[in-house]
Amino acid sequence: MKALLAAVSLLALTACSAEETRDVAGDAKRIASETIIVDTHIDVPYRLGHAWEDVSGPTAKGEFDYPRAVAGGLNVAFMSIYTPSRYDGTEKAKTHAEEMIAIVEKIEADAPTKFRIARTVADAEKAFKDGVVALPLGMENGSPIMGDLTNLDYFFERGIRYITLAHAKSNDIADSSYDPNHQWNGLSDFGKQVVTRMNELGIIVDVSHISDDTFWQVMELTAVPPVATHSSARHFTPGFERNMSDEMIQALAKKGGVIMINYGSSFLTEAANKYGPTMDEAYAKHIADNGLEDTSELKDQFEKDYRVTNPYPYATLDDVLDHIDHVVKIAGIDYVGIGSDFDGVGDSLPEGLKDVSSYTTLVEGLLNRGYKEEDVKKILSGNFMRVWRTTEEYAAAH
Repeated sequence: MKALLAAVSLLALTACSAEETRDVAGDAKRIASETIIVDTHIDVPYRLGHAWEDVSGPTAKGEFDYPRAVAGGLNVAFMSIYTPSRYDGTEKAKTHAEEMIAIVEKIEADAPTKFRIARTVADAEKAFKDGVVALPLGMENGSPIMGDLTNLDYFFERGIRYITLAHAKSNDIADSSYDPNHQWNGLSDFGKQVVTRMNELGIIVDVSHISDDTFWQVMELTAVPPVATHSSARHFTPGFERNMSDEMIQALAKKGGVIMINYGSSFLTEAANKYGPTMDEAYAKHIADNGLEDTSELKDQFEKDYRVTNPYPYATLDDVLDHIDHVVKIAGIDYVGIGSDFDGVGDSLPEGLKDVSSYTTLVEGLLNRGYKEEDVKKILSGNFMRVWRTTEEYAAAH
């Protein structure tokens, strides 16, 4: 009997030792290398439009280039075809979008063995098999449609596979979460036509940036699951309409859609979200208390000094994981993914997740929190690819 008890104890100790020595970092690298990783929002084109760099090699600036993408295991990087809201309602909206698309086409043309524009799920999967980074296109801000549905068809042919209906301002399609002027109280009549035609063409409806009223109208209207390509959970940033409330996340999940978590610190924590407004209040008080004239030079100096005495509260890997955990808790594992907003949120990325080499770090964090490998793979790409495939199938039938 004593011998049996000793044997059982030895087995238990061996099991504990194996658990303690588990190579989580190694598992993370393996998973990242053998799994398609999709990031639905990277602002490379706009960055390169201001200062061109050859992203097929190491770059001095930004968060995306080929070597770092390979290091992180990134396979499907949606290029944001971003149009600033200042161009809404002008001819520049369309031409600017075309300029952004041309930048991605140049990236592909200059390094075809490293990058390939993907227009379908099959394209993305083939690129993964071939060891090439797929670059699908997502239009951020629907203003390049210019109030004409034929432009929607035109941009589909150019490769656009999702459209963020609005950006910083209410446009002719929809109201924005950032704009207090909700001129349509949701979607305009034209916007409703846009959503329907997007479904028919096979363009995913992106519910990031839009107002709450717009979101709920999209949910009623769309025939296929929408995606929030770069949003996070409002639970952690109360009152921040740009993020999604629990009720919205649950409704998105019920529709089959996915929320892709944004890495911007101001999307992740209340401290970072309130940092800018708090600094503005401090500046206004400084001006009033000292009888000073508000000038750009004075404000720049004040902000520089403020950041020294009040350092920016960067989010962390744990904050990103908290958002993923929250979505899984309230909606389920099938409805969350990655929409980092690399190259789009300035110097506000979380500690440990500063560029596209960091997806393995995220995977390691998920494993350490107890996520099963099959569920990690859903977050990395499975959930989004399901929606993309569903969108294609609906369009093919209509």
